[in-house]
Amino acid sequence: MIEVERLHVHFGQGADAVHAVNDVSFHVREGESFGLVGESGSGKSTVLRVLCALQREWDGQVTIAGAPLPKRPARHFFRRLQMVFQDPYGSLHPRFTIDATLSEPLAVHRIGDRRDRIERVLEAVGLDPAFRFRFPHQLSGGQRQRVAIARALILEPQVLLLDEPTSALDVSVQAEILNLLARLREERGLTYLLVSHDLAVISHLCGRVGVMQAGRLVEQLPVERLRRGEADTSYTRELIEASRGPMQ
Repeated sequence: MIEVERLHVHFGQGADAVHAVNDVSFHVREGESFGLVGESGSGKSTVLRVLCALQREWDGQVTIAGAPLPKRPARHFFRRLQMVFQDPYGSLHPRFTIDATLSEPLAVHRIGDRRDRIERVLEAVGLDPAFRFRFPHQLSGGQRQRVAIARALILEPQVLLLDEPTSALDVSVQAEILNLLARLREERGLTYLLVSHDLAVISHLCGRVGVMQAGRLVEQLPVERLRRGEADTSYTRELIEASRGPMQ
């Protein structure tokens, strides 16, 4: 479903240029949940920005469902792939009701039957239809993230890109959102690419993981090896050691 070959991303020019993503290659099978993990600044979120066309300057080869990713995708591309951002407080318009937030992508793509679609997607993420006419400030952090997930799902995409989807939430709510994401992937046959610095989150939701360091993908391994503390590189072993508490 996702193929990335020799991806490079540079920021700046000349002596000040930063090689943010350096020769990164990986693939994600249809229906799989693949994780990218690494410390802040490792380039993992930049990879997501390339895939969702927010980062338009890049070199390499990227395909989604067998189709090459253009630098400026047509509208129909975004019905296939959607993104859930890290901060549910910042990703929802504060002056839009939930109904308006969920209606906007339907209007952009000229999709009718809006009321039924909105009520169905709210039910799918565990929210009552009465939430339609509330504003984001009237919701908890977990409820806002459920709305953000509903907004991504309302176009019925094949792929969800998840950028630290639980890091801004209270610990008590994180497991609920992870369980929701796991259920939705199984029910809808979705493909996930999840970015996180938290190995416990990756371990819960993903089958395979790629480890990024300083813009490079230094290792790929099954999550079972991650749980057992087995890794080929010293950097991955250090990440595992640093996460021992949460993973246990």
